[in-house]
Amino acid sequence: MTKAADAAAKLVLPGSRAALTGGRGQRTRAAYQEDAGLYDVRTRAFQNCRDRIVAVVDAHADDVVLDVGCGTGLCFAALRRNLAGGKVIGFDESSAMVELARRRVAASGWDNVEVLHASAATAESPVLADKALFCAVHDILQNPADLAHVLGQLRPNALVVAGGGKFAGALNAALNLQVAALHRPYVRSFTGFAKPWQVLSGFLDDVVVTEFAWGTGFCASGRLRPEWSADRSGEVRRS
Repeated sequence: MTKAADAAAKLVLPGSRAALTGGRGQRTRAAYQEDAGLYDVRTRAFQNCRDRIVAVVDAHADDVVLDVGCGTGLCFAALRRNLAGGKVIGFDESSAMVELARRRVAASGWDNVEVLHASAATAESPVLADKALFCAVHDILQNPADLAHVLGQLRPNALVVAGGGKFAGALNAALNLQVAALHRPYVRSFTGFAKPWQVLSGFLDDVVVTEFAWGTGFCASGRLRPEWSADRSGEVRRS
């Protein structure tokens, strides 16, 4: 663990539920479950980054897109905008987030968005997907088993896009402490936060990584290697 990550692990935002309850798992549970209704407001400043990441997915026509860890559905509007016969399938392990996402879909009248209550380890897409988005889901990106399970529900050569926050260079200690404070409620562990795409890149070919916001944000994309995709019979690979 880097010095920045070590310091980040000790951070607790004043006045948050985490400050009262303590514990790494409790902090993230509060952010995604009990405090789910505050998520959109608390992360509003990152919407431009979300839009930038979603634009790389370039969902259109008949694409089926998995939105992994979809939260309250903040990426849905942009993902579905250019779809014709395609579909967005979002899933999240937080029941509170899923409820808010479903309300968003219903209020917007989107008939091409489906929201499932499931974790990355258990989610099962009803159909094979052409593309997958991992937006602001650092803990999933660091779990090879979860990644293998999700990616096994994509077609060979599917486009995979991931993006979110990251630590800047090692010389930017003060900036990294600010980054840690912003992301601490939503990240169980800062392991891998210097290069969040590194584990995922082992599943992909032709990986392209861009960094933005003074090195505190990233977007990585690549094509799924055939051995990790759904098998050639068209069946979803079950891990």
